[in-house]
Amino acid sequence: MKKAVKFQLFLCVATFSLGFNSVFSQHINQITAKLNGETKTINIQQEFTYKNNSNDVLEILYFNDWAHAYSDKDTGLANRFAEEFKRSLHLAKKRERGYTEMVTVVDDQYRGIRLDRTSEKDILKMYLNEPLPPGASVNVFITYNVILPQNKFTPYGYDSKGGYYLKDWYLTPAVYDGKWHLYSNKNLEDLYTDVTETTINLICPKGLFIESNYQVLGSTQFPSGQQVQLQSENQKSGELILSPEKRFTTHVNSFMTVTTDLEAKRYDELSQGLSIEKVSKFIVDNLGEYPHKDLLVSQLEYNKNPLYGINQLPSFIRPYGEQFQYEMKFLKTALNVILNESLYLNPRKEKWLSGAIANYLMIKYVEEFYPDQKLLGKLSKIWGVRSFHLAQMDFNEQYPLLYMLMARKNIDQPLTTPNDSLLKFNQKIANNYKAGLGLAYLANYIGEEKVDEGIKTFFKYYKLNEVKIIDFESIMKRSANTNIDWFFRDYVSTDEQIDFKIKKVIKSEDSLKITLRNKTGTNVPISLFGLKKDTVISKYWFSNIADDSTVTIARSKAERLVLNYDQKIPEFNQRDNWKSLKGFLSSNKKLKFQFFKDAEDPYYNQIFYVPVLGFNIYDGWSPGLRIYNKTLLERPFVYDFSPSYAMKDNSFVGSGKISYKQYHGKSGHYVTSYSLGGSTSHFQVNSRYSIITPSITFGWRPKNLRSNKRMALNLRYVNVFRTIDESLNDLDTNPDYSVLNARFFNSNNGIIDYSSWLIDAQQSNIFTKLSFEWEYRKLFQSNRQLNLRFFAGKFLRNKIDPGVGFFNFALDRPTDYLFDYSYLGRSENSGIYSQQIIIAEGGFKSFLDQRYRLSNDWIATANASVNLWRWIEVYGDLGFVKNKNQKEKFVYDSGIRLNLLTDYFELYLPVYSNNGWEISQPSYGEKIRFVVTLSPKTLIGLFTRKWF
Repeated sequence: MKKAVKFQLFLCVATFSLGFNSVFSQHINQITAKLNGETKTINIQQEFTYKNNSNDVLEILYFNDWAHAYSDKDTGLANRFAEEFKRSLHLAKKRERGYTEMVTVVDDQYRGIRLDRTSEKDILKMYLNEPLPPGASVNVFITYNVILPQNKFTPYGYDSKGGYYLKDWYLTPAVYDGKWHLYSNKNLEDLYTDVTETTINLICPKGLFIESNYQVLGSTQFPSGQQVQLQSENQKSGELILSPEKRFTTHVNSFMTVTTDLEAKRYDELSQGLSIEKVSKFIVDNLGEYPHKDLLVSQLEYNKNPLYGINQLPSFIRPYGEQFQYEMKFLKTALNVILNESLYLNPRKEKWLSGAIANYLMIKYVEEFYPDQKLLGKLSKIWGVRSFHLAQMDFNEQYPLLYMLMARKNIDQPLTTPNDSLLKFNQKIANNYKAGLGLAYLANYIGEEKVDEGIKTFFKYYKLNEVKIIDFESIMKRSANTNIDWFFRDYVSTDEQIDFKIKKVIKSEDSLKITLRNKTGTNVPISLFGLKKDTVISKYWFSNIADDSTVTIARSKAERLVLNYDQKIPEFNQRDNWKSLKGFLSSNKKLKFQFFKDAEDPYYNQIFYVPVLGFNIYDGWSPGLRIYNKTLLERPFVYDFSPSYAMKDNSFVGSGKISYKQYHGKSGHYVTSYSLGGSTSHFQVNSRYSIITPSITFGWRPKNLRSNKRMALNLRYVNVFRTIDESLNDLDTNPDYSVLNARFFNSNNGIIDYSSWLIDAQQSNIFTKLSFEWEYRKLFQSNRQLNLRFFAGKFLRNKIDPGVGFFNFALDRPTDYLFDYSYLGRSENSGIYSQQIIIAEGGFKSFLDQRYRLSNDWIATANASVNLWRWIEVYGDLGFVKNKNQKEKFVYDSGIRLNLLTDYFELYLPVYSNNGWEISQPSYGEKIRFVVTLSPKTLIGLFTRKWF
């Protein structure tokens, strides 16, 4: 009782303090703006009254100028795009960009104010003419023009249909609370600004329909345009949507007024209204009343943070019902808008909390209204699909699945990681899902009603006020009747994984002694279920299990003990969570053979199979069956075998590999991989090679997971066994050989700047060789791209017969005696297959005289290319080739490169080389070289690299 009284007193004091601050601490912002439809420019006159609410004297003020983030190729936004392999802003013309053109800045005595910009260029630094003491105010008069960007970089700006989406388009004050919080625009939806009482008088072209999150006080039409007056109600940033057609509909129900244009072509307007009322009631019941008059829920807002997953498939194959699809779209967008416009958290450092509440309520909504909804929706009932574990998963199981996708890759990040330091997948999906799962986990542990009440209390007393994570933590701890320090200390603030197992069980007549092992040491509670068949007959919670701990429970009639049976805990590995009480043999997991890759099923040993089809000119088409244990989630131990049948040679070929990956941390020496692989195929008519290669790889990466820098050391022992057709007398090397190979690789893979270097050392019984390769690519601000490559190799020891070139350095087409490259015809010296080129060793493109093409002593070459127009480039190669007992030879070639997709599909058209003018010589088509990559995994990497 005393605890409840203290809690109510605490809330009353907090409410009074927050209410006092919200009434008397606002800045005043008056804006007169004119939108010019022809120049896509907003002319702004802004009178800003800045009140110093701190205890410090201020001599400098900072204002967010987010529109200027589009201004050039060195802003924070441009650099962020480059990190995510997006070069649209880098390649944009000036007329497509947005920027702010400052005209005048004066104080209330009409004295000019000096301006600077921060290094990321979208934050203005204003030097006041007089120091501003605590509690005092200063008026600043600012005249400037905002040149709007096209909306092809971000959703903001103008579109091709005459519409505009404007948000954070005028100057807003940065937050000062003893220090300035200066957050550049990085397209993360995390503008951090003080609450401001804002009035906007906007003049814009006729024929535009205007919607805003601000209150529309009135509008006036006149011959050359229209004027609209907007006013904020304790809000931080204004959102304006101007469209040439009327898209928005207003729905008024008992719970809130909603203006929306969410797309739902197959869901009629009446049904939409009923769904909006249903969702509105849920939000009010579980969160609280929206503190503003009108909730703006736009399709544009949804597109920025959609429902990720299979619901993004084209509408004609979407697996969900229209009602469910619409309600989930509306619920997610509405929650995001409400929380962002009501809880004034630090959006860059504390955004995880609003994500936690939103995703927790989304989980709750599905549990309440759609408990039988499957993750694959209607697809889960289709023959051939319904047998997949993924099809049997509930809709809400996507949250642990997508979070664990990052955890298993060892690239998950703590929820407290600043927004701009998160990988894109974590920022958009995984961390929000982990946060929502965390509240569901906490609710499962202390009781759902306590978490629900804590969220409602927090929203009620802290909406429309500056709030900190500690405020939420205090409320939740007062709501709980047990210690929940683990939630904020271990779950929220670290990236430590949760992983328990049942080590052993000792049975007696009336009890079970169970030894639980905490495999990671993360001190969080774990649930234990007793099952009879598939029915839960008991449930226990255990906490403070630091390593091994023995607990005793009643014997009951349980046949199995299962940790985390309801999967409410986002556990790293659930494959060792259960123990049968029927004896040793009954505890063995059953095998499950399944077509194609599936989600991980912890209660089966899954073996997948899928048809494969390979090709080279000696095997012909090689259909086969791939057998593997890879699931959608990465796992430490993997096997992958692909036996195939070569139809041309009528024999078996294929490959196989077993590997084990051990992660040590997130940075530094973060991973060690062990593998044993082998393959067999034909490299010439009736000539087969087989290789067996044990290897170990050590990987390093920096602390910043967003960095593309990587280092790796690979040690392998390549054993090659060959059977050679006796009629092929040109294959005069020993059929079998072994090579010890060490490679150190260092790369920084970026779309603007790319650099890498490689040191390769090889040792066999007949040679020792060392080589170095360096590659660099630069995309200049003139949109000109330069590609440079250097290669040097030297035999330190060479006992090879001088007439044998199989192990020599190659100028244009390596013999690939380690069988690393995907040649379609690796032994061909003529024909289309001989024209395939893999840029390695010398990297030349022309077929030079045989005297120049191989080196048994040393080689040094340089390759360069630069684009003339888009993907058309000019290339040039030069270098020296040295053979034993011969003078080094100078070699060169040049031509045109059609760089259609770098490293994946390219064409090289020789022009001039040691051969002379090749373009005028006969059979020119036979001189053209091509690069082609057919590996689906490699091509998929092009699209996933920006996420991970």
